[in-house]
Amino acid sequence: MLVKTGLFLLLVTILQVSARYTDVQPDFIENVIQYESEAVNSGSRIVSGWEAVPGQHPHHAALRMVDPTGSVGGCGGSFASKEWVITAAHCTAGRVTIVVRGGVVSLTDPEYIHETTEYYNHPSYDSSRPAVVQPHDIGLVKLQRPVDYSFRLQRIRIQPRADAYRDYAGAQVYASGHGRTWTGGAVTEVLRWVYLTAISNDACGRTFTSGIIIDTSICARFFNVTSQSTCQGDSGGPLVHVDSDNVPTLIGVTSFVAGGSFGCHSGLPAGFIRPGPYLDWFEQVTGIDFENLNEDNVDTTPAPTPTLPDPTTIPTEAPTPRPTEPPLTSEPDYSPTTPDYQPTTSVPDVTTEMPDQPTTTSPDDNGSSGEDDDDNSDCSDDSNDDEMSELLKRLEVKVKVKVRFDKYKQREEKEKVKEVKKHH
Repeated sequence: MLVKTGLFLLLVTILQVSARYTDVQPDFIENVIQYESEAVNSGSRIVSGWEAVPGQHPHHAALRMVDPTGSVGGCGGSFASKEWVITAAHCTAGRVTIVVRGGVVSLTDPEYIHETTEYYNHPSYDSSRPAVVQPHDIGLVKLQRPVDYSFRLQRIRIQPRADAYRDYAGAQVYASGHGRTWTGGAVTEVLRWVYLTAISNDACGRTFTSGIIIDTSICARFFNVTSQSTCQGDSGGPLVHVDSDNVPTLIGVTSFVAGGSFGCHSGLPAGFIRPGPYLDWFEQVTGIDFENLNEDNVDTTPAPTPTLPDPTTIPTEAPTPRPTEPPLTSEPDYSPTTPDYQPTTSVPDVTTEMPDQPTTTSPDDNGSSGEDDDDNSDCSDDSNDDEMSELLKRLEVKVKVKVRFDKYKQREEKEKVKEVKKHH
């Protein structure tokens, strides 16, 4: 009973502390500053998410953009058709060339790689101010060489007009990308993904400065560990929801996270742009009605879809200006599936033990690695250090819980003493 009461009080405290964070300044993922150098140098690769396997996120596009000064940046995107990629406008604004990779898990082993200079940003987005977080942060990249669909490379269904302003609050969604494994950390070479929980625009609007959350926005925060965030992904990358027909659907384009002293892993929500409200503009630019797009996709036999387990509820720390400790989440045993034209993503069990690696058969890779990336990859392979680090983190979590529980018991004893004194 005391444990349940303690957990209840902890939850109330989290809600109270969370409510105090208002008017948070938004910022782009690539700009969030480093606040814990030890987290950056820890060599941690699995932070609240998992490395993807071939065919698991076939819609994901990896973008490398070059500006007029020769500076190279990285973003994500989503294949909307054989010739078009949806991404964030701030990723393409002012760029002179963009290299697009598809069918990619490792950046060095893409199935498709193509350089283009043709892109379109939404007219309501001010491309002269790409460093400023804005609404309507959405754009299209044109591929002069169409992709060939395969097990590893597929388009994704775009949010339909009927769901353009749907309230996804409480829905389980997921993001993917070659993003950072921790605030200020190295960019990973291997595609990663993470579960998130969608929240209402009203709740999100109470967190960020006024004006940035509009009806074409959608927000999501951690699923069951506060450090889960779109640091696992990239700006421009996909936010995906598996609809009732079991088909993954693009419902958001990654735009911004909490800036300032908060960073990606503060537990505060991240902001995305809904693609559904922009379908008319998409059609105007591309000539394609994405709601009725009929392309020939590769015919693959899907693996059996696992039964969706109940999400594991884990008490989380309240958001703080400093990043939370990396969680003890390990990689699930994931077997990718491919339905009619998209693979189905299912929820893994949250565990602290490393399961067997998935066995995946992929088609021959006809792609080639492109230009060298400026991004640094985290390549720590010291398993002994990892095991020791994990044990220390588990011990630290237990100590924190024990300290909180002891404090609660002490307060309870003091209250009992006060009550006794009152009656005497």
